[in-house]
Amino acid sequence: MARKKKHPEHVNHERWLVSYADFITLLFAFFVVLFSSSQVDNRKVGKVAKAVQVAFQDLGIFAPSGTQVPVADDSPVPFNSVQSVQSSDRTGSLGKFVPDAKSRLGGNPGEPGRAQLQKQVEKALRSELIQQQVHLRSGPDGLVISLGEVGFFDSGSAHLKQTALPTVAKIAATLAGNGYAVQIEGHSDSIPIHTAQYPSNWELSTARATELTRLLIERYGIPPSRLSAAGYAEYHPIADNVTEEGRTLNRRVDIILHASPAASDPH
Repeated sequence: MARKKKHPEHVNHERWLVSYADFITLLFAFFVVLFSSSQVDNRKVGKVAKAVQVAFQDLGIFAPSGTQVPVADDSPVPFNSVQSVQSSDRTGSLGKFVPDAKSRLGGNPGEPGRAQLQKQVEKALRSELIQQQVHLRSGPDGLVISLGEVGFFDSGSAHLKQTALPTVAKIAATLAGNGYAVQIEGHSDSIPIHTAQYPSNWELSTARATELTRLLIERYGIPPSRLSAAGYAEYHPIADNVTEEGRTLNRRVDIILHASPAASDPH
């Protein structure tokens, strides 16, 4: 009986497709896991950064931006939009109310915030800032407009120069546009003064502050309930009194727009 011939087996050259398909499936699953993890991380990072932003905004350190942030905790918070915490948002973890950017400085709705007010002052006092007759800075109590002695007062005198009145008028116009509480502080250098009118730097610094306060009330109509005056002599310097340059910077009158509402005028 004749034996049947065995047909030679053909090698399957497409078996690699099975391994390739498995590899693609695993790779797809890997990227899905990475994508899911990245969304969770973004949400966590966003929440942490949002909490930090709120805390610093309460301290008046960070100025708020206008970008929207999702309020719901189950939606991812993009990290690049964390700085946009809005006025009426509540953070679930902190339970703190975030004040409105417009009322952060003065407390009255519709008033500009510190950053916007600073831009207004910079625009109004552009030439004075360039000539360094006026300095502008942000302090812990609010926006500080610093008037140097040079250009505003004669040495040892509390009377404002006539040439300084246009600058004071610009400042008064800016103050008239809002209801912020304003404190005017007189400062001197460490060199003692002893005259018949001013026995010490205490009297001189206080007289300069009250002189400017009186002018704002009588000539420019700023409500007295918004204003306060104080003299600090040489005890609140902003520079070293050892050098003439430092003493020049210390001889100043600071106009501080406080980050608190002004008291209402009973009259």
